[in-house]
Amino acid sequence: MVQAYILVQTEVGMAAAVSEAVAKLDGVVRVDTVTGPYDVVILTETDSGDRLDASVVSRVQRVAGVTRTLTCSILRL
Repeated sequence: MVQAYILVQTEVGMAAAVSEAVAKLDGVVRVDTVTGPYDVVILTETDSGDRLDASVVSRVQRVAGVTRTLTCSILRL
């Protein structure tokens, strides 16, 4: 199982709408609206890293109001 956080910047005033839209995507475990340089933080979980990129990240980037994403894979050390 591969987990990652996707940090999302949105257009002004779009954080709630983006949060609602991404919460419906497969592979999304949790969505939080936050303060700071990012507006939304998404916890994702998929079977593989390839699926994470192809399935979840690319869909998040296409959500209306998303301007930038940063994906942080969770490591098990």
